[in-house]
Amino acid sequence: MFAEILTVGDELLTGNTVDSNSAFIAQRLTERGYWVRRKTTVGDDVEEITTVLREILGRKPEVLVISGGLGPTHDDVTMLAVAEALNRKLVLCEECLERIKAFYRELYEKGLIDDPELNEARRKMAYLPEGAEPLENTEGAAPGAYIEHGGVKIFVLPGMPREMKAMLEKEVLPRLGKKKFVQRKLLAEITDESKLAPILNETLERFNVRIHSSPKGFGKYIGIILFGESEEEIERAKAFMESKGIRFEEGW
Repeated sequence: MFAEILTVGDELLTGNTVDSNSAFIAQRLTERGYWVRRKTTVGDDVEEITTVLREILGRKPEVLVISGGLGPTHDDVTMLAVAEALNRKLVLCEECLERIKAFYRELYEKGLIDDPELNEARRKMAYLPEGAEPLENTEGAAPGAYIEHGGVKIFVLPGMPREMKAMLEKEVLPRLGKKKFVQRKLLAEITDESKLAPILNETLERFNVRIHSSPKGFGKYIGIILFGESEEEIERAKAFMESKGIRFEEGW
């Protein structure tokens, strides 16, 4: 099962904000058994986002998670770009509008803002691509969206990490089933990654696992992560490498 991640925001491209969202999303998708095939970042431009979205959809991942660009300001254009990429209209989500009203009313009552009334910028967040299912944002104003298109499950989430994480856990992962993916971190006692490479290649040919190696410099260890669908398959792959003379320690 393959997945892709798209993060949106000029601040990510300028380096003013570190893209921690894609790392978190990738980790949680991997735990659910998805190979995250690509992570893409694009700025706050409708044409750029639309182009990238069509490229991703052309690769037909099972899942696409998009993060960023759902707020009330001029550069929050992700929903519009998603609608254009899918050749759909943006339509008002009345349910979303009511939630947005309640959100700003609550902020007003707490003394955090001085005006609870809807304005055009706030109403803007209630528009979703036609046919999208709204995803509730329990930590902020902007709703997310879930759309199935051409066999791809598309999730559009906010860019604020707190909001994104809450929506991913409560709205996205439950829709992806309960399949788990096993990861095991090991330290291989070998000083040269080039000597380890042929053993890794043979392991990949023999077992249904994926392997990530991370050299720790020319020293005593090379970090290994084994990915698989079962502890048993991972253990068989590890035992095979040990039979080739590799000694392991657990963890990194």
